Amino acid sequence: MIKAVIFDLDGTLLNRDESVIKFIDNQYERLNQWVSHIPKEKYITRFIELDKHGYVWKDQVYQQLTRELNITGLTWEDLLKDYISQFKNNCIPFPNLFRMLDELRNNNFSLGIITNGLGHFQMDNIKALGIEKYFQTILVSEWEGIKKPDPEIFHRALEQLNVLPNQSIYVGDHPENDVKAAQNVGMKGIWKKDIQWNNFSTDLIINDLAELPSIISNLS
Repeated sequence: MIKAVIFDLDGTLLNRDESVIKFIDNQYERLNQWVSHIPKEKYITRFIELDKHGYVWKDQVYQQLTRELNITGLTWEDLLKDYISQFKNNCIPFPNLFRMLDELRNNNFSLGIITNGLGHFQMDNIKALGIEKYFQTILVSEWEGIKKPDPEIFHRALEQLNVLPNQSIYVGDHPENDVKAAQNVGMKGIWKKDIQWNNFSTDLIINDLAELPSIISNLS
C-alpha cells in the first residue's frame, strides 16, 4: 500500500524553464544600464544555453556570460547575487500543482521533497510557490551533505516520513537522479516527462501533475 509521495522540485513542481525565461528577462530590464549594448534576445538565449536546464551552476554561467558579451560595470559575482536574491520572484508552478497536492493531502498521503541545490535558494523557491505547508519533510542536498542519486538521501526522507521504500513513490523529471535512483532503493519511480530526455523509457510516466493521483490510486 502506498503511504508516501516524494517529489523532486525543479522540472517537476517548479516549471524551471519558464521561470528562468521570466527571471532572465527581468534581470535584463533591472540591470539595463549595464547590459543595454546586448540585444535582449541574445542575453536571454545565451544564458539559457549556458545554464543547460540548471545543470551548470550560475557562477560558471555568469563568468562565461560576462566574458562573451563584454559586460562591464558589473562583475559576474554581482550577477550571481542578483540571481540568488531575485529568482524566487519569478517562480512559475506547473499547471495543476495545487489541485494535485490538495488531492494527495486529502487522501492522507505523507508528502516530501528531495531536491539537489543550495539550501536557502531552494527553500526560497519552495516558499515562493506557496507549497511548503504541504510537506512533512524537505531535504535539500547542500544541507544534507549528499545529493541525488545517492541512495542515502532517499533513505533519510523515508525515515523522516516513517515509511518503507515499497510504500513510497518518487516523482521527478531526471531519468537517473530521480526515477532510477528511487527504484534502486526500492521505491516506485514516476517520470514527470521532460522533452530533453526523449530517449528515456519507463513504466510510469506523467505529462501533467493532474494525472498523478489516479496513477497512485491504481498502484495502491
